[in-house]
Amino acid sequence: MVVNFKVFKKCAPNNMITLYMNRREFVDSVTQVEPIDGIIVLDDDYVRQNRKIFVQLVCNFRYGREDDEMIGLRFQKELTLVSQQVCPPQKQDIQLTKMQERLLKKLGSNAFPFVMQMPTSSPASVMLQQKASDESQPCGVQYFVKIFTGENDCDRSHRRSTINLGIRKVQYAPTKQGMQPCTVVRKDFLLSPGELELEVTLDKQLYHHGEKISVNICVRNNSNKVVKKVKAMVQQGVDVVLFQNGQFRNTIAHMETSEGCPLNPGSSLQKVMYLVPTLVANCDRAGIAVEGDIKRKDTALASTTLIASQDARDAFGIIVSYAVKVKLFLGALGGELCAELPFILMHPKPSRKAQLEAEASIEA
Repeated sequence: MVVNFKVFKKCAPNNMITLYMNRREFVDSVTQVEPIDGIIVLDDDYVRQNRKIFVQLVCNFRYGREDDEMIGLRFQKELTLVSQQVCPPQKQDIQLTKMQERLLKKLGSNAFPFVMQMPTSSPASVMLQQKASDESQPCGVQYFVKIFTGENDCDRSHRRSTINLGIRKVQYAPTKQGMQPCTVVRKDFLLSPGELELEVTLDKQLYHHGEKISVNICVRNNSNKVVKKVKAMVQQGVDVVLFQNGQFRNTIAHMETSEGCPLNPGSSLQKVMYLVPTLVANCDRAGIAVEGDIKRKDTALASTTLIASQDARDAFGIIVSYAVKVKLFLGALGGELCAELPFILMHPKPSRKAQLEAEASIEA
């Protein structure tokens, strides 16, 4: 029987160290994160010299433009989350995966397995989209598996004997829907009787990427003002927790209509507006939060960041949220009336069968 695995392989520039991993995306289920596992293969010279080989999980958080950096000032933090010695092997119990067992049989005595546990408090992989003409390193959170040789894990690594393989920490949508979002806002006017009421309801709380969002709008005009226009939009909220004023919003989908307007005093209006937030419609806009790898052609808008508790919020580099905002325009003197409903936008967790069908397998 032939067993097939998808394996990622990367060699150091001097070809003395080779890294094998069967995946580069690791799922964060809020309470725990999938372990990072792989195999390191050394050249015979490194084994004879008894070289010390270290593997590290590195989190790179860039929070400012590379062009704005000056002498002694860098808008980047590099954190080593996990560090361990792989060779010579330390006395520790490692529960090998099936992929590791098969690769160890195939690659021989110069192969050494490793397993690292990513902290649950670490941020998800998120990047901020930049202009097409900007070739500098984008802002965001990236992860790397770093392999190098040295006297200790704090030793300065040399480029020719170092491997850096980018990985991603991802979150998938929960299996259960939450409560149906609904809100009612009212506005009264100075020296005018009655009030204007706006009720907004979404058909559900959890949406998958590319799914149509149904916004149910009900307007009851008990005032003496006239509603001129209705606008619905999806806004992406980005919170860079390192800064006190690092919150900003981008409108990623919108629709406005004058159908049923002007809405005169004593009248009511019921309407359903449909919105589909996609990256395709925002591919040229800077500041949009996207999934961890901008170079991928199939990348999408960043998913909603799920946090176990608000106390752990400061540990997350970039927090992404989504909300539907409905706005009624009442003219120059009447002003506006706004209602806002947060919702969750995420990818569904793929089944194991779908993952195997999507992967290009190689014979192990």
